[in-house]
Amino acid sequence: MGPGDANRSSAPTRKIIHVDMDAFYASVEQRDNPQLRGKPVAVGGSAARGVVAAASYEARAFGVHSAMPSVTAKRKCPELIFVPPRFEVYRAVSGQIREIFAEHTDLIEPLSLDEAYLDVTVNRKSIPAATAIAETIRARIKEVTGLNASAGISYCKFLAKTASDLNKPNGQAVITPRMGPAFIEALPVKKFHGVGPATAAKMARLGIATGADLRAKSLDFLQQHFGKSGAWYYRIARGIDERPVEPHRERKSIGAEDTFAIDIFDFGKARQELEPLAAKVWRHCEGRDLSGRTVTLKVKYADFQQITRSRTRNAPITGAIDLERFAADLLAPLFPPRKGIRLIGVTVSSLEAYGPDLIGRRQLALL
Repeated sequence: MGPGDANRSSAPTRKIIHVDMDAFYASVEQRDNPQLRGKPVAVGGSAARGVVAAASYEARAFGVHSAMPSVTAKRKCPELIFVPPRFEVYRAVSGQIREIFAEHTDLIEPLSLDEAYLDVTVNRKSIPAATAIAETIRARIKEVTGLNASAGISYCKFLAKTASDLNKPNGQAVITPRMGPAFIEALPVKKFHGVGPATAAKMARLGIATGADLRAKSLDFLQQHFGKSGAWYYRIARGIDERPVEPHRERKSIGAEDTFAIDIFDFGKARQELEPLAAKVWRHCEGRDLSGRTVTLKVKYADFQQITRSRTRNAPITGAIDLERFAADLLAPLFPPRKGIRLIGVTVSSLEAYGPDLIGRRQLALL
């Protein structure tokens, strides 16, 4: 047993559900337009510089996925149908779903419009089995919205989120405390939530392919190679995730970053990488009904030197393209770089409520 295992084993077992809507934006569009049903649909921009915000399962069969440039998506699936986003509709449906969650618990932590954590250890209907609660919630979502949801059930957030992907679409899976250690040992690290392609590739170079390989590494080794993230990898390899479901967590910032397999020297390539980052950040802003006035660009070079550039404006960000352009203005002066860029991050802060009178609130600058 690693550090913390004994403490965790003596604590009451939590019951955490991660609910994730299946192809949410695209499914709403197919629900509301019968002509789109059964066809490959992409929500987002069809212009040359557009980005896919969401893809139906029919489109995913061709390799189309969110954050993919629209030109790439169209090349993969020539029959792809692009639909402009309707965030006011998505927010309304998300509100219906959260009302269903609230029938069971007050401990709801939304991650975006289409997913949330629920702590049902103690629940309103005194249902003892979290799996039964998840089934009830999914059936109720289908009844009220006509949409499918998947769910993962476990004793911690990390495994609940991992489990929600196991039987998608329209399914659920449970990882019990007894199952947890063996499940994690067999799980490829590339499927760990929070381990992106670049980190997975780095782990592979270090001989880490599975959870068992990760567990075999010492805390010092992981911190040496992965910095602050090393302690997180050390804990989750042992099934330790004590993060609570936080229904009223005050967000100070919303951001996203990506590490590249090949260092970037060209501004055009770096600018392209901003598109999916801005789309992802804006999606999370939308999900929390927030916007912000400060944009921070993070750049990490090949030698791991890190710099940030921030700028605050008078009016809040109004969409993904607005965010991308603002970030690009911060990025441009850094070129040409003397050394390759291995990571770029974009963060929005100085957050404020995203009210209905916010100018341009219905614009998604993916178009």
